[in-house]
Amino acid sequence: MHVGIDSFVSAVTDPATGHLVGPAERLEHLLEEIALADTSGLYSFGIGEHHREEYYDSAPPVILGAAAARTSRIRLGSAVTVLSAADPVRVFQQFATLDLIAKGRIDLVVGRGSFTEAFPLFGLPLQDYDSLFAEKLELLLKIRDSAHVTWSGRHRPPLTGQGVYPRPMQDPLPIWVGVGGSPESFVRAGLLGLPLMVAIIGGEPRRFAPLVDLYRRAGAEAGHAPEKLQVGLHVFGYVGESVKAAADTIYPGWHQMFSSISRERGFAAPSRAQFDATSGPNGAFFMGDPDTIVDKLTRTSEQLGGVDRVSIQMTNPRLAHADLLRGIELLGTEVAPRVATV
Repeated sequence: MHVGIDSFVSAVTDPATGHLVGPAERLEHLLEEIALADTSGLYSFGIGEHHREEYYDSAPPVILGAAAARTSRIRLGSAVTVLSAADPVRVFQQFATLDLIAKGRIDLVVGRGSFTEAFPLFGLPLQDYDSLFAEKLELLLKIRDSAHVTWSGRHRPPLTGQGVYPRPMQDPLPIWVGVGGSPESFVRAGLLGLPLMVAIIGGEPRRFAPLVDLYRRAGAEAGHAPEKLQVGLHVFGYVGESVKAAADTIYPGWHQMFSSISRERGFAAPSRAQFDATSGPNGAFFMGDPDTIVDKLTRTSEQLGGVDRVSIQMTNPRLAHADLLRGIELLGTEVAPRVATV
């Protein structure tokens, strides 16, 4: 199992001083975090995409380009690229260019996104949420397979054999499909033979076992080799010196983040009891000391029939930069080596 980090590059208020870290300083901190992940032995670092005031990740390829220039071994990618609201030609060009800069260390994870702000921002009808993604994924894969593409669809002007350049160093460029809980999404990824990145935000990870099995069965029935059907997990979490220290460090920001989302979506505000349950042995939140994280990663992989990659999302609006750096170091030096053979 490979272990990495995903970041949504949230705005941060320093918990000790109350200082709101500005965008330039936050991005400086982010690049320091990615550089440490590289030297600490982590496998990957992904950047999300949001178009909201509280996040600074609306242009992931720009951030990834800066990260590629400052790292040497870690894989870099999106987490996820909101393909429904993007032009597949431009997405491919951006990530192919990144792959050349990074010398073959780029992964492109595409999805529909968990927020909807991108649709009105880019003049797209939200009712076409599903068809936009399906059509654009089809075109993206055609571009990956051939520099010259003839294609037509509902949502974009046709291509009539134009060339799409540059081509990436990796052939083919790895394209993962990010999914939530929709069975149709798991089946689609399996039929296409694309690796799967499962976002586990709540509930118990083991409840995804039937969906992961559905993905693998769809892929096998479509004739894809088992090694092509990789499974990755995107989860929330944090690594501290002890379970209590990790919980005390991460809870204030967790409460702020999920309270905001709950207000927007009409849910009840989350409680400390919910946080503790979600962080427990069977919960979705991978939080604790290194031993706890290793045990949970191992158990989750067994429950899902094997997991190839786990990306822990440590974004937190009240997590001090020094604490995040320590969490990255512990994840890379104390957790990742112990689950490498799982």
